[in-house]
Amino acid sequence: MKLEQLPSYLRDQFPSLANRTPAGYPLAYLDGPGGYQVPLRVIKAMEDYFVKMNANAEGSYSTSIATDEMIDEARAAFADFFGCQPDEVAFGANMTTLNFLLSQALVREMKPGDRVIITQIDHEGNRAPWLELKERGIIIDEVSVNTATCTLDMDDYARKLTPNTKVVAVNYASNAVGTINDVRKFVTMAKEVGAYTVVDAVHYAAHAPIDVREIGCDFLLCSVYKFFGPHVGAMYARKEVLGKLRPLRVEPARPYPPYRIETGTLNHEGIAGAMAAVDFVADAGRKFAGDLTEDLKRLAGRRRDVVAGLLAFSHYEDDLANFLVNGLSKLPQITIYSPPPGYPRTSTVSFTYRGFNSRLVAQYLDSLGILVWDGDFFATTLVTKLGVMDQGGLIRVGIAPYNTREELTRLLDALADTDSIQAFSEKKAPAGN
Repeated sequence: MKLEQLPSYLRDQFPSLANRTPAGYPLAYLDGPGGYQVPLRVIKAMEDYFVKMNANAEGSYSTSIATDEMIDEARAAFADFFGCQPDEVAFGANMTTLNFLLSQALVREMKPGDRVIITQIDHEGNRAPWLELKERGIIIDEVSVNTATCTLDMDDYARKLTPNTKVVAVNYASNAVGTINDVRKFVTMAKEVGAYTVVDAVHYAAHAPIDVREIGCDFLLCSVYKFFGPHVGAMYARKEVLGKLRPLRVEPARPYPPYRIETGTLNHEGIAGAMAAVDFVADAGRKFAGDLTEDLKRLAGRRRDVVAGLLAFSHYEDDLANFLVNGLSKLPQITIYSPPPGYPRTSTVSFTYRGFNSRLVAQYLDSLGILVWDGDFFATTLVTKLGVMDQGGLIRVGIAPYNTREELTRLLDALADTDSIQAFSEKKAPAGN
């Protein structure tokens, strides 16, 4: 199949895309970075788990054994997603919870006066767990963001990287403005001082393939609901590194990787759905790999299919993002916040609308069945530094592979109608104001 057939192939698999607005339009889900819509196979996988194998793990009876086998299969699926081994895949409630567990394990390897590097472009899920370590005497250094380009200052990173730096935590891509960071360079430089490396791939994972071996990081985390799945966190943890850490854990729990960082009973039905989400990506890869053969050399099996699927999504989304940016650039009241042309980025596009609060613009679009996010998206430090908090933060459009050019045209037409936004604003204003 050709890439231009991608949206029509995908859309039939999402029950929620059939929901319609009062005006008769299908809802335009342009809120992808906050969580993707879920295909039917993921819903069915979770239902099947409850019906066919609902049990606790590590039992001696059939449904418990089936649960254990399903979890092992899910680890293998995410090993293909990350480019690692199954025993390097851990599951948890979400990325943030896993990251807090990781930070509390790594701080046991540190002493007061040791340093951790985070960045100003990151989601708070990759900042707060490390900032909490200040009460243990750990010094937190922050890599500056260039607000004019929405990119990290690598010279500032080099200055702050010292022999006392024990952890470097950086996100792969900004959930607020789409900037893709050079995580391989971050990791390579961190290795020179012997620091552990943690990559937040929550936003990036939906948009392009991940290869943890190529990056060279010790840990990489994501949340599956950001790419077609349920609310489950997944972590790549380099086995030889996790094996020597001392995570918070209950004594009877299995003490070896990857189990040693998994606390309590896992979300089994969620893991079944997470595996189905990876298989959904792989299925798209099998259908559309013909256009991407050159990119798939030396790959085989499900890993090849996963990479092909994510590459297909990336190519399709890039075309839509360029269409959206070109359209927004023609609206004089719009200010776009993004990396410069040609800089690596995802298909997430954020902007402000002069004269109107971002929350109001989002509510106006919702009245037309166009769903976008507004605010800081927990990238609070970055959005504060951009100086737009006083107008409600940013308006964020997140393009997913099931979105269409027609939906973006509806969005652009709505944003071009300043009179309608003004009328909506006046209608929303309290009486007497």
